[in-house]
Amino acid sequence: MTTTVLDVTTLEKLVSAAVAAPSVHNTQPWRFRLDPDTVTLEIRAAAHRTLRHADPAGRALHVSVGCAVFNLRLAVAHFGWEPVTRLLPHPGEPDLLATVRLAGAARSTAPPQLYEAVWHRHSSRFPFSDRPLPTALLTELTEAAHAQGAQLGLPGPADVDQVLRLTREGELRNTADADRSTESRHWIREPDHSALGIPPTAVGPQDYHERIPMRDFGAHRHPSVLPARPFEKRPLLAVLSTAHDRRTDWLRAGQALERVLLVATAHGVRASLLHQAVEWPDLREQLPSAPDEGRAHAQMVLRLGYGPEGPPSPRRPARRALQDAPVPATS
Repeated sequence: MTTTVLDVTTLEKLVSAAVAAPSVHNTQPWRFRLDPDTVTLEIRAAAHRTLRHADPAGRALHVSVGCAVFNLRLAVAHFGWEPVTRLLPHPGEPDLLATVRLAGAARSTAPPQLYEAVWHRHSSRFPFSDRPLPTALLTELTEAAHAQGAQLGLPGPADVDQVLRLTREGELRNTADADRSTESRHWIREPDHSALGIPPTAVGPQDYHERIPMRDFGAHRHPSVLPARPFEKRPLLAVLSTAHDRRTDWLRAGQALERVLLVATAHGVRASLLHQAVEWPDLREQLPSAPDEGRAHAQMVLRLGYGPEGPPSPRRPARRALQDAPVPATS
């Protein structure tokens, strides 16, 4: 493909790939607009879908949008264009978080297995087996994060215990905070016209042995209390971090997170996100980083393993995610 001619069908496919990204509580806090003159897709924050209590600084929103940016970059390259990405391109427009311009023929081919994984990746909040991940795959996951400007630390047994302790404390605080509990429960809903939030079937059970503090999203106050099942004895946890903690770092962390998740999906590995400790500044500071990275800022805790795929959460159609988008020329 040597010319940038974007038709409606391809535009919607690009945005659908972006929308398939994970987001905090599946709020999908993004909106897209096409600038037809420069063939650039703008990714803006959907401020009305922020978590005002759990994410007052918007860090998780930026991480979520970063995940969508990576998927969009991947899809643009898949269709043969070079994705030229700018983060926070206009300081006077704080809601404009990124732009991706379709700049002629791609210089390199997008990994087909990652693009295919976009359509299959979703969180699994169910028990995993105790089967270990191959060392070569763990290396590939850490390299995936590094390629996007982040670090993926794999804590040893003592640090895993610390991460679980901090996550448990974060979960206890969340359940004790009335505003956060109410906000969290708001996003647990049966699939409806909004295509937002997490279906009750996707929330998953609690750990019967109370070792892994899975988020209950406020179900402790819901009539249908979550069931409990035995989880893996030795969970494989990873801490994604960045050297700095600015808005651009949050967006880069999201891109790194999504690349890690897609690599895992391509290898048949499931993932769930343990975000509770990251939501509390004092707990977040105590999360361990990669041994050779010095001081780092934790952006996400991942739980990885082999297990059931789990039911997906809904996604808004591309047409609804596009805002004020002119209809492109057909080819």
